[in-house]
Amino acid sequence: MAKNKLSDLNDHLFAALERLNDEDLTTEQIEAEAKRADAIIGVSDKIIGTARITLDAMKLVASGNLDTEEIPESFGFKRIGSSK
Repeated sequence: MAKNKLSDLNDHLFAALERLNDEDLTTEQIEAEAKRADAIIGVSDKIIGTARITLDAMKLVASGNLDTEEIPESFGFKRIGSSK
């Protein structure tokens, strides 16, 4: 089972939004949180892009246009009849 899920990413994004919306923050704290949020967004974009590629591969397999044997193991697909 995966340690991190896309739902965890969603939680992190909303937590960043809540921190930015904290009215008790000083200007310096707001700037620090904004930088942190930018970093979170950058990583999030990469994670979402990777998930999108995996989903596209899954759609190709489901439609019969791609065989699981053609997909690199790094995608995490379990091959039918394989113990991997």
